[in-house]
Amino acid sequence: MKKKKHIYIINGPNLNMLGKREPQMYGSTTLQEIETDCRYFAQDNGFELTFYQSNNECMIIEWIQNADGVADGIIINPAAFTHTSIAILDALKTVRCPIVEIHISNPYQRERFRHISYVSQVATGTICGFGAYGYILALSSMLNLLK
Repeated sequence: MKKKKHIYIINGPNLNMLGKREPQMYGSTTLQEIETDCRYFAQDNGFELTFYQSNNECMIIEWIQNADGVADGIIINPAAFTHTSIAILDALKTVRCPIVEIHISNPYQRERFRHISYVSQVATGTICGFGAYGYILALSSMLNLLK
């Protein structure tokens, strides 16, 4: 029997506040609703999904390190760590699978400091500006990369 592909989705700080935090920027969809949509997509497309969120940089690094050899692909929304975390960049450099970076908003339409992404240096691709639907776009893109 063929092994199911396994995709990790890792979410960074403040994404647990989606639906409450700046709805004009991020919409009204909660992270729990995004996770549910992603799980339905995974079920419909025959792959396994591990979904994480933490406000703690150390936890995110641990999940990335633990993904190596387990996950076939990583989708990461590093949130504010996008622009600050060399440690997350270094952790992502150690994994041997495709990485898709995702952002709900379009950072290039925002403050200049948000235009810099350390994660983009190692990401196979980046999806931004499509709101919560960007997660489904990221999953679809990852499945295409894993074919």
